[in-house]
Amino acid sequence: MKVLVTGHDGYIGSVLVPLLLDAGHEVTGLDTRLFSGCSLGAPPPAVPALELDVREVEPEELEGFDAICHLAAVSNDAIGDLNPECTYDVNWRASARLARAAKAAGVERFVFSSSCSLYGAASGTRAVAESADFNPVTAYGESKAYAETQIAKLADRTFTPTFLRNATAYGMSYRLRGELVLNDLVGLALTSGEIRLNSDGDAWRPLVHVEDIARAFLAALDAPAENVRGRAFNVGRDEDNYTVSELAEIVSRALPGSFVTRAPGAGPDKRSYRVSFAAIRDALPGFDPQWTVQAGIQELIDAYMRHRLTHDEFTSSRFRRIMRIRELQEDGRLTGDLRWATELPAALAAAAEMQEVT
Repeated sequence: MKVLVTGHDGYIGSVLVPLLLDAGHEVTGLDTRLFSGCSLGAPPPAVPALELDVREVEPEELEGFDAICHLAAVSNDAIGDLNPECTYDVNWRASARLARAAKAAGVERFVFSSSCSLYGAASGTRAVAESADFNPVTAYGESKAYAETQIAKLADRTFTPTFLRNATAYGMSYRLRGELVLNDLVGLALTSGEIRLNSDGDAWRPLVHVEDIARAFLAALDAPAENVRGRAFNVGRDEDNYTVSELAEIVSRALPGSFVTRAPGAGPDKRSYRVSFAAIRDALPGFDPQWTVQAGIQELIDAYMRHRLTHDEFTSSRFRRIMRIRELQEDGRLTGDLRWATELPAALAAAAEMQEVT
C-alpha cells in the first residue's frame, strides 16, 4: 500500500515507519517536528514527508494514498491539560476533519491511534472490553472518545476506519518518551536508585510495547476490510495489566539496590482501568505481540546504560514532552495552541538533531 503516517517523527511513528517499509509498503510522513533534537540512538530510515500541521491538511494532499495511519496528536494527559481546547481541536476536530478529507480523496483505510485512556475511571478491577462505556477523566481521554465517535460515522463500503485503543506504551524509540510510566520508573531506578511514585500506586494500567503497537497497525492494514471496518480494538496483552505499585516493584527487582518511595501526600490516581485484549486476538490473527514487560524493562536498562544517561539528562526536556512544549513556548517559538510562531528552518532542525547523544 501507499501509506501516509501522520506523526511519523514521534514516539510510535519512529518505530512504525521501519516496520511498514520492511513489510513492503510505500511510506510518506506528515509531521510538524515539535521534537527535533529530542532523540536517542540511530534515526529510522528517512521517508518523504509533508511538514504540515494536521489541522491544515486538505483532500488534494491525500490523493493517491491507500491508507492513513493517524498518530499525530497532543500525546498525553499532562500536555492535554495545558490547553484543553487545543487538545480537542487537534485530537478530535482535526482527526475527524482528516478522516473526512481522506474519504473525499478516495483513501480506503484509516487507522486511528486511540487510547485506553478513554475508559478513564473504569469501576472495580474487572477488565473492560471495547463495548464498555467511555468514562474519560482528562481532556486527552475525552478527545479520543469524541474523535472515535465522529469518525465511525464515516464508515461504509468505500471507507474503512479502524480504532486502535493502545494500552500505556513503553519501550525504546528514537523519539524516547521518558514520562511514560514504565520508561520513567526504569530511568529513575537506574539513574538515581529511587523509584519515586507520585500517587499511592494502586491505579491499574494496561501496558504494551511500542513495537507491538506498530505491529497492530500493520495487522489492521492487512486484515480484510469487513473484519475491521468501524471497529475498535484494545491493543496489548491480558497478562500486562498491572498496578503502578506492581510495576515499581518489578523494576526494583530488575535493578537491585533501587528502592520504591512515594511523594509526600501521594494519593489515589482517578485514572484506573484494567483492559481485555480478547477482541484483537480474535479479529486480527496477524497481530502477534512479541514483548513482555520484563523483557521491555531489560531493553530499557540496556539502552539507558549504553547511552550513559544521567539523571539530569533523563529528567530534562529532551525526554519529557511537557517540558519540551513549555520550553518552546517560553522561548517564543511555539504558540499556546501548539503552532510554530515562526517557521522551523530545515537547517535549525538538522542542527537540533546533531545535539543528540549517540
